[in-house]
Amino acid sequence: MALLEVQDIHTYYGHIHALRGVSLTVEEGEIVTLIGGNGAGKSTTLNTISGVTPARHGQVILDGMDITRVPPHDIVGLGITQAPEGRRIFARLTVQENLDLGAYSRKDTASVKQTLEMVYELFPRLKERRNQPGGTLSGGEQQMLAIGRAMMAQPRILLLDEPSMGLAPILVQEIFEIIQQLNAQGTTILLVEQNAQAALSICTRGYVLQTGEIVLAGPGKELLRNEMVRKAYLGEE
Repeated sequence: MALLEVQDIHTYYGHIHALRGVSLTVEEGEIVTLIGGNGAGKSTTLNTISGVTPARHGQVILDGMDITRVPPHDIVGLGITQAPEGRRIFARLTVQENLDLGAYSRKDTASVKQTLEMVYELFPRLKERRNQPGGTLSGGEQQMLAIGRAMMAQPRILLLDEPSMGLAPILVQEIFEIIQQLNAQGTTILLVEQNAQAALSICTRGYVLQTGEIVLAGPGKELLRNEMVRKAYLGEE
């Protein structure tokens, strides 16, 4: 049984049918990548899994448990957290306060302190700026804060939505190295990413989403060699 199973989900925004029977699996310990064009339904897929935009039909299964109708704050407690597109940090709160909010569902004070130390070790710049308001950080630092805040809940599965968006190339490389490091430390990751080349290079498996439907799936290295992927997402003629 996969750690996460998405089974034939249909998600709507009003009358707009955003996801049309999306199914995917994430095994424990994997990095799974979801690529596709703007409006394909990538963020909606993550929001459906995390309960922010519930599916109208289909199921989301976490380690054998149906969480399709579970409220988002309870899904966090069950082990799924999300670093959303656009980071969405609390600009007026300090770095430390943003991270503290990530651990709101945890009562184990000693363990929370250990997680905080792990986050600061992973992101030393956040430790240096822990008393600064989040809004004063650079774009790359805000992305680190968004990921760190999600990690504070000790997720079994981390959902990352466009972590490289708007970042300079050198910072993109750093973010992808951090994603691999988190995975090596035992965090399972479902990654939505516009940088298909980088995402498929580090993932175990990938899915291609077009207009709300999965049209292609396979190991990351195979998708990198796929002609359709190369033309549509890697800019090749």
